[in-house]
Amino acid sequence: MSIYDENLSQNAANYTQLSPISFLRRAAQIYPEKPAVVYGNRRLTWLECWDRCVRLAGALRARGVAKGDTVAILAANIPEMFEAHFAVPMCGAVLNAINIRLDAPTVQFILEHGEAKVFLVDKEFGELAAVALAGLDSPPLVVHIDDPEVDGTLAGSMSYDDLLDEAAGGELPVDAAAYLPADEWDAIALNYTSGTTGNPKGVVYHHRGAYLNAVSNALTWHMGEHPVYLWTLPMFHCNGWCFPWTLAVNAGTSVCLRQVRDDAVYQAIAAERVTHFCGAPVVLNTLLNADESLQQLVQHEVKVMTAGAAPPAAIIEGMQAMGIDVTHVYGLTETYGPVTLCAWRSDLWGHLSAEEQASLKARQGVGGQMLEGLMVADPDTLEPVARDGVTVGEIMMRGNNVMKGYLKNPQATEESFNGGWFHSGDLAVWHADGYIQIKDRSKDIIISGGENISSIEVEDMLFKHPDILEAAVVAKSDEKWGETPCAFVTLKPGAALSAEEVIAYCRDHLARFKAPRHVVFTELPKTSTGKVQKFALREQAEAI
Repeated sequence: MSIYDENLSQNAANYTQLSPISFLRRAAQIYPEKPAVVYGNRRLTWLECWDRCVRLAGALRARGVAKGDTVAILAANIPEMFEAHFAVPMCGAVLNAINIRLDAPTVQFILEHGEAKVFLVDKEFGELAAVALAGLDSPPLVVHIDDPEVDGTLAGSMSYDDLLDEAAGGELPVDAAAYLPADEWDAIALNYTSGTTGNPKGVVYHHRGAYLNAVSNALTWHMGEHPVYLWTLPMFHCNGWCFPWTLAVNAGTSVCLRQVRDDAVYQAIAAERVTHFCGAPVVLNTLLNADESLQQLVQHEVKVMTAGAAPPAAIIEGMQAMGIDVTHVYGLTETYGPVTLCAWRSDLWGHLSAEEQASLKARQGVGGQMLEGLMVADPDTLEPVARDGVTVGEIMMRGNNVMKGYLKNPQATEESFNGGWFHSGDLAVWHADGYIQIKDRSKDIIISGGENISSIEVEDMLFKHPDILEAAVVAKSDEKWGETPCAFVTLKPGAALSAEEVIAYCRDHLARFKAPRHVVFTELPKTSTGKVQKFALREQAEAI
């Protein structure tokens, strides 16, 4: 035994489990009167937010929710969604924030697969929830969130406020020990991928990773104390890239928006003096093409973080010209959201033209402070590719902000961690300056408006149409959405379909954003072994 191990063990005084719950307690203790959440006329301070989270956690515990149980939520970016990110893990449970744009069968699958014990439902999505719940043999306790700002259907007889009233608040503790997990490796959140090969996979986060990625966000973006953050990024997406927890790190203010419209965004930026917001390139493009009278509402420094399909350099250049500074980041559901950033080097690039700077900012960049390892390598040998900006390899990562694994899917977990690295499935080049740049995506994932669309899922639905013989779906570049699905269809002999009918069919059977925007009727090009040559279809799609 080393002398540094003798009588120097861990104890309550020198070791605490890492959990973002600690950030909430600190914000409420030091800045109790500072605004935590703003939503229309609603204002919650950090002390009020702490009290509501304690009450929700207590009520869930009293109803038997314990460690390892799942609490699902289907909600827009509203205060209750923000609170759930703290209250659910405070009672030891795991938060499953569900994509509000999914169809009912997928929501049903997620509730079943994640074994949700409680389901919190924003009334705007009450009808969707009701259809999903109708297919369950053992439905969870359903609690509706009755937001007066929106019309909808109340799912379940109990309201969110009823649940809060079942438990009392507690004195603000000196530390958060009473609410911390027994082990920082315990699960804190469950997020589902887009389902690249059938049903979506459940990605499990742990408290340690959530804590570290929340801090990484604050460091990466130089957010400082008390930023004002506008919620244009859905909180259901990778837990809002961990920003609910980040806003507690620096006692910032969350400005909630139910709908992301150009007028609502600009008006909120002006009225609340917003300093930061996140969004897919499609959001930036919407703001860039908004009426000039709206754009002129921005009279102070604003920073935006963007990710998804690589943003066109023109969009970055346009936002910069408006005085909105763009930080381009990259990550996946499996990495708690963004873990790389295009860290800006004014000393190297400050003298370049705006167009050249925008092209550099469009790269995915380098690893963030909390990412232990990042490389572009051969997926089979794990040998790093040459840093020549030409040789293509797979992006691989390792570190504390990589998921625990896929829920109930040991094979997929093992494959994704092959060789001690997380295999992203994204293909990129490595530049001489160490910055990575995505060139393509494996498994033909289409990223449209920040949402992942599986080409296989759309193809499977097309094959079910009685008049369709074959189908293949590829990404087509789109100025507004980044990418949209383009379907190539071969009809059965004697069949007749229009492009509009194919699109309508997909919209009737899939979430609407997954439906193709373009349909081409043709024979599919194939290799000698019968494999569809998707590279040829991509070329055709771009030529449309």
